[in-house]
Amino acid sequence: MSISRKRLNSEESRSAALEAARLLLLDQGPQAVTLKAVAAKVGRTHANLLHHFGSAAGLQAELARTIADRVTGSIAEAVARARAGEAEAREVVDGTFDAFDREGAGALAAWMIISGNRDALNPILESIRVLVAQLSVGHEDHHVGETTLWLVLAALGDSLLGASIADALSLDRDTARQLAADRLRLQLDSDHPRD
Repeated sequence: MSISRKRLNSEESRSAALEAARLLLLDQGPQAVTLKAVAAKVGRTHANLLHHFGSAAGLQAELARTIADRVTGSIAEAVARARAGEAEAREVVDGTFDAFDREGAGALAAWMIISGNRDALNPILESIRVLVAQLSVGHEDHHVGETTLWLVLAALGDSLLGASIADALSLDRDTARQLAADRLRLQLDSDHPRD
C-alpha cells in the first residue's frame, strides 16, 4: 500500500514546516528544531526542507522571523490601545512576556546565541527595530527605545530563569510581569497624562 501525500505549493509547504517547527520548539525546546524532525512532522523529505530553508539555521531564522512579526504586531496593537486608554499596561507586558515564554522566542534566541548562530537573531532584532520605529511616530520624546529595551530584556530573562528565581525567592511566578506592568503604567502615565 502506498502512502499518498497531499501536493502543497511552495508557500503552503513553508507554512506547514514553520508551524511544525514552532510546535517542536514549544514541546521539546529549540534543540528539537532540526530539519529531520520538522520533515518527519510534516511528512516531507529532508531535501524538501533544504530547498525551502537552505539549512537548519535558515529554518530557525525563518521561525524567529515568523514569531517576531506576529508578536510585534500584537504588541503594537496593545500599545496603541494602552495609549488611547482602552487597554492596561499589563496587556502589553503579557504580550511581550508571552512572546518570549509561551511562543518560545526566548528559548530560540538563547539557543541561537549559545550555538553560535547569532545571525539568526537578525529577524527578531529587525522586528523590534520596526516596532520601535512604528511606536515612536508622534512620540519621539517618550523614550520608546529605552522602554522597549528594558521590557524585552525583562521578558527574555523571565522566559529563561523567571520560574526558578521566583521559586528561590518564594515569590509568585507572576511577580516579574506585575513589576513590569507597574513600571510601564508609570511610563505611560508620564508620557500620556490623563486629564
